[in-house]
Amino acid sequence: MTERVLPLVVRIERAAPPRRTDALEAAATAVVLLLDSAESGGQWPQEVAEWQDGRIRKVVRRARGAEWRRALALPGITVAVGTAEVRVHPPVPLDGWPRDLARLQVSGTDLTDDAAPPEAGPDDVVLWINPRLEMTAGKAMAQAGHGAQFAWWGAGETERAGWRGRGFAVRVRTAAPGRWDALAASGLPVVRDAGFTEIEPGSATVVADAPWLRVGVPEV
Repeated sequence: MTERVLPLVVRIERAAPPRRTDALEAAATAVVLLLDSAESGGQWPQEVAEWQDGRIRKVVRRARGAEWRRALALPGITVAVGTAEVRVHPPVPLDGWPRDLARLQVSGTDLTDDAAPPEAGPDDVVLWINPRLEMTAGKAMAQAGHGAQFAWWGAGETERAGWRGRGFAVRVRTAAPGRWDALAASGLPVVRDAGFTEIEPGSATVVADAPWLRVGVPEV
């Protein structure tokens, strides 16, 4: 079986970089749209199946100008959330990236928010970020993508249909330390990083929270 990695490209123009939360939410939604397309008889079912049988590794690279236009010319799905545009491409072999993606930079994704995002609602899919970890936006985008994938895996057909009707929207929020501790111990799905970049292997990065994931889980 071919080991594959999921490429995500975030558009970062010098004059107008996206807000960090917008970029995280766009990346997470893009991952779920790819999964939904592959499972519903759409695009790239074989590539997605091989990737999901492995480590579901995701790599985020940045692009601007002509680089972004070249990324748009390759197969993929583009998601826009607020100020952010993210394109997800079908999983590629670990050592076989398309040239126009391989040449893009991984570094330089230090994005910020200019205001606190609004509170998430009780019916939202929320990906809670560990407040004790320092991650670049690119790293956090990959982790949010993992969390969204856990929420997708945990959803039945009815839940997926409802989520699909909302465009697979997610909310990404950094939990307060006390709330993070409660979430991580609650029984909700926890993303643990493999430790390839930035943080220690096994670090808990994201807790995935959705109404269908809370069955039997204490309120937190």
